[in-house]
Amino acid sequence: MKNINSKFKLLDIFYIIMMILPLVFCLVLKVLTQPLTEGITVTGARIYFILDMPIQPMPVTEAQVNSLAVMITLFFFCLYMTHGIEERIKLKRQHFAELIVEKVDKLVIENMGEYFKGYSPFIISILALSALSSLLSLLGLFPPTSDINVVAGWAVLVFILITYYKMKCGPLYYLKGFAEPIALLAPINFISEFATPISMSFRHYGNILSGTVISTLVAAGLSGLTALIFGNLPGFLGEIPFLRIGLPAVLSIYFDVFSGCLQAFIFAMLTMLNVSGGFDMDEYEKRKLKKLAKKQAKI
Repeated sequence: MKNINSKFKLLDIFYIIMMILPLVFCLVLKVLTQPLTEGITVTGARIYFILDMPIQPMPVTEAQVNSLAVMITLFFFCLYMTHGIEERIKLKRQHFAELIVEKVDKLVIENMGEYFKGYSPFIISILALSALSSLLSLLGLFPPTSDINVVAGWAVLVFILITYYKMKCGPLYYLKGFAEPIALLAPINFISEFATPISMSFRHYGNILSGTVISTLVAAGLSGLTALIFGNLPGFLGEIPFLRIGLPAVLSIYFDVFSGCLQAFIFAMLTMLNVSGGFDMDEYEKRKLKKLAKKQAKI
């Protein structure tokens, strides 16, 4: 029994290390590759290296590396949370894991319906990936959600799912939807169809990026104001950023924590509403009955 317990604990420790290790790697990589700059700067994702591809070179950026680190962290977090789960609850983490599953299942069923209850893993993945990506700024890392390419990739995936469920009622039904309520609105409906992923990506990207820019500008402004007011103090007292104590931390709680988690929730909600809203259950059932009737008629 002691041997089993020791193996169990060692595996737990391994999962925890593997959760932390990708983020540590990103921090070390940033420190080693970050150029020396004076003052505070606002830049996009740093390009680490460029891969030669058949069509065009592909830059590997800070956003891609950090996204991969987040995915690895979440993967081992899931392994840690599900390690040792049994029918009879013996671990405290199992209560937390089951609570997450219950809440997400309830959220999906309430917003998408019983037909989409299998979407819970996808929705919690979007929530966790988006939230943790935004929270990387607390560690001084570049948040992948501040890169339009990353968020646009998520939005394109959602757009493919929306189109797939609209097409389940048939191609003609899908094309007919562009002419509703009247045929004159077809061009506007066509534009609005492709506006969905654009609006989802820019809403998420814009809110995260704007929070980073505002926090940086406020920190820079407070640094200058501190130097102006307290710069003449003797010795090291003139170098202490008095006005940067407190306010930037409050802004970080709002922009990095609250806003980041809120945008993750909004993106997940829009995903659920757009996917389920594009699926006509009644028309789908009618289509299934027609196909079944044709098969029976042939028999």
